[in-house]
Amino acid sequence: MDDLMQAAREAMDLAYVPYSEFPVGAAIETADGSVFAGTNMEVANFSNSLHAEEVAIARARMAGHESFARIAVTSERRNGVTPCGMCRQTLAEFAGEDLIVLTEDEDGITSHTLGHLLPQAFSEEMME
Repeated sequence: MDDLMQAAREAMDLAYVPYSEFPVGAAIETADGSVFAGTNMEVANFSNSLHAEEVAIARARMAGHESFARIAVTSERRNGVTPCGMCRQTLAEFAGEDLIVLTEDEDGITSHTLGHLLPQAFSEEMME
């Protein structure tokens, strides 16, 4: 098992998901090999809920990291879950289209690029 996916699984075990009952874990690897994990945390109004990928990248950024190599995402169901649209946009902002996104299903780990999952992402250049 990939160590990054194992970190995502361990984070998933800490999920707070009383409403959806759909735990997700993520672990992002920085360019220097540091790993930061995150899990989803729900609140009753849903709009204030945090997604695992957002938590992982926020933890990494707060530790001063600005360059990322890979992110692993998993769910309890091992159903190949990928980052949602909102998380894809957040990852595009901070990690870029070359970020490797690892997902997991019952057949094993699959690798994608963020650019494949979110082609033509909205970017800072579009705001100028």
